[in-house]
Amino acid sequence: MTGRFANIIVDISHEKVDRPFQYRIPEVLQGKLTVGTAVMIPFGAGNKRIKGYVMEITDIAAYDEAKLKAVDSVIEDGVGAQADALRLAWWIKEHYGSTMIAALKTVLPVKRTLKPAVKKIICCRVDAASALAHGAEYEAKRQKAKARLMRALAGQPVLPQALVTGKLHVSTQTIQALARDGLIAVREQNTVRSSLPEGLEDGWQEGAPSGTSQGTKKELSPHQAEIVTQIMQDFDAGVRQTYLLHGVTGSGKTEVYMELIDRVIRQGRQAIVLIPEIALTYQTLLRFYRRFGSRVSVMNSRLSAGERSDQLARARNGDIDIVIGPRSALFTPFERLGLVIIDEEHESSYKSENMPKYHAREVAEALCGMKGASLLLGSATPSLVSYYRAKKGEIRLFELKERLAGGQLPKVYVEDLREELRQGNRSIFSRRLQALLADRLEKGEQSILFLNRRGYAGFVSCRACGYVMKCPHCDVSLSEHAGRDGREGRMVCHYCGYEAERARLCPQCGSKYILGFRAGTQQIEELLHRDFPGARILRMDADTTRSKDSYERILSQFANEEADILVGTQMIVKGHDFAKVTLVGVLAADMSLYAGDYRAAERTFQLLTQAAGRAGRSALAGEVVIQTYQPEHYTIVHASHQDYEAFYEEEMAYRDLMRYPPAAHMMAVLILSADELAGAEHAQLLADRVKRAFDGKDVQLVGPSAAAVGRINDIYRNVFYIKHREYQVLVEIKDALELYMNQAQWETDSVQFDFNPMNSY
Repeated sequence: MTGRFANIIVDISHEKVDRPFQYRIPEVLQGKLTVGTAVMIPFGAGNKRIKGYVMEITDIAAYDEAKLKAVDSVIEDGVGAQADALRLAWWIKEHYGSTMIAALKTVLPVKRTLKPAVKKIICCRVDAASALAHGAEYEAKRQKAKARLMRALAGQPVLPQALVTGKLHVSTQTIQALARDGLIAVREQNTVRSSLPEGLEDGWQEGAPSGTSQGTKKELSPHQAEIVTQIMQDFDAGVRQTYLLHGVTGSGKTEVYMELIDRVIRQGRQAIVLIPEIALTYQTLLRFYRRFGSRVSVMNSRLSAGERSDQLARARNGDIDIVIGPRSALFTPFERLGLVIIDEEHESSYKSENMPKYHAREVAEALCGMKGASLLLGSATPSLVSYYRAKKGEIRLFELKERLAGGQLPKVYVEDLREELRQGNRSIFSRRLQALLADRLEKGEQSILFLNRRGYAGFVSCRACGYVMKCPHCDVSLSEHAGRDGREGRMVCHYCGYEAERARLCPQCGSKYILGFRAGTQQIEELLHRDFPGARILRMDADTTRSKDSYERILSQFANEEADILVGTQMIVKGHDFAKVTLVGVLAADMSLYAGDYRAAERTFQLLTQAAGRAGRSALAGEVVIQTYQPEHYTIVHASHQDYEAFYEEEMAYRDLMRYPPAAHMMAVLILSADELAGAEHAQLLADRVKRAFDGKDVQLVGPSAAAVGRINDIYRNVFYIKHREYQVLVEIKDALELYMNQAQWETDSVQFDFNPMNSY
């Protein structure tokens, strides 16, 4: 790309420099800069050398050419941004109110200077006959390790040292001795660090060519085949749009995904598959790897820096066709992207909690528009946002309403925990759940127990009426802590430190059955061992999945029927497929309804429906027990019937009445300040400006007020919400507030914008 000047965005995350600065391109760098190139430039009065990214090459000087500074150098080991990545970063900046640098750091991989991965290989320096002869000689001398290695090299003259030391059990000392004798040589060669879980490659069929579909390919049902045909007809005609696949649990959405990917990559294009949880990576990756072989890679936060760097290089070089991973995998540098699939598209993990607070679904749609790719959203419980758009005709809806092979949805029982207590059952397990667990153990079938909490710390609730004790300052539940030195226990808020004496009677109904709900996954596991001493139990939560391969290890053990019961948090009920699971128990199912969030009912419905969907996915019939204090709540009722349409209609009536998304759009404006009074004043000032500037435009404001968690690390948090039917009006408000803050030269406060926030602040 030729031109005498470069417009460069500097690597400083501050609003005042969140614009391009123009530099001269010195003769020595002519022709070496492109859009996205990382460069070093002199900046500011002191000409401090800092990093920047080239946004544009031009022959037009925006200022007096004599006053323009020159680009210092190109960062040779920097990761250059493709033009589409730069455009995507700009789109994120504009839509989510972040700085350009923050958006660039989201879109572009982190630059790292890493040594190439090296593996050692052992080469035989004699022919096969001589190797066998030396092996026999060593055998006679009782030098069994040397004999074993020489016999192996006679059959295969080059072996990886890792295989020799591992499977052949030959020590490095033995290898060194044979090398000194001149029989073998140890050499090093560069290799690509694999991102695949250990043991996965062993599942690939030997001899299957890379990039082919000679792995497990199932015959599609007529409904599945029709969906693939219609999407590919659009693709072949050059029509790129967004699709929503609403399929009940076990209906075969993944087979649709794989067939679409197969057809897309046969046309020379590439595909990205987003999944909501790292815990889903292994099972999903195994199915894709068995079908597509080594052209599949994975991207997630569990990869080492070297593994991630190597896989990004493979993607840039076109050595892989498919990338699977959570939200960040969307930014894989594919040049020929043809298809993006977002599985379980309703999941909240697709929304970034850090600036920029983007949603992967929205960014994927923008990316597909830039790349000429298609976007497929899939879920058994679609987000109301996606289903609303499908109903309006903005995206195309496909449905799979039956399980494969004629399998039936599980039978669901709703157990009222208040009634259990009245009947004298003080256990966390209802009588029905206890009986069904015993039945499954007797039959040799598997069960899953799902709890949306972890550890021992729990809320304080009344078992008679379901009332939950909350902090009067934070509106979050209080946790019960044992007293010291025999003193009475206390109820503590983990956010603000508020303490109160342990409640003896329920403030609402006067019952004495009010106590800490100490039902963490660890305690559930202990109770199961007590009640079912012969049961084999696995626990999967944040505490047991800290190591790199812990997800894969636990899921593999359960899939291999090495355990009877799997206990865990949300990660165990999202997308997993275990043929022997015929019972799912949902403990304290309605606890998520207590969250101060307008999406609480939607999330609860999705969780319960997804959890129920883990049971009876094979020829064996499934049963589900939902334990709740609110069996009459419409969310619980519709989830027990697996009736998404009924829930959608009832929930949308509430959203429309309250002007919540998707019936309207909402933006949260969060003001962070080290000064409590200044933060509150600035929040009120911004809210007042919105009222004045947009008076008469049907803008609805809520707040400002202190956030639910009003202070974190001595930073005070204030928030207000803005609602409007039109998304663009919120963008205009965001732009107006940013302009005002720049003109006012605010120094002490930080303001964050969050469109359609996933959580209440």
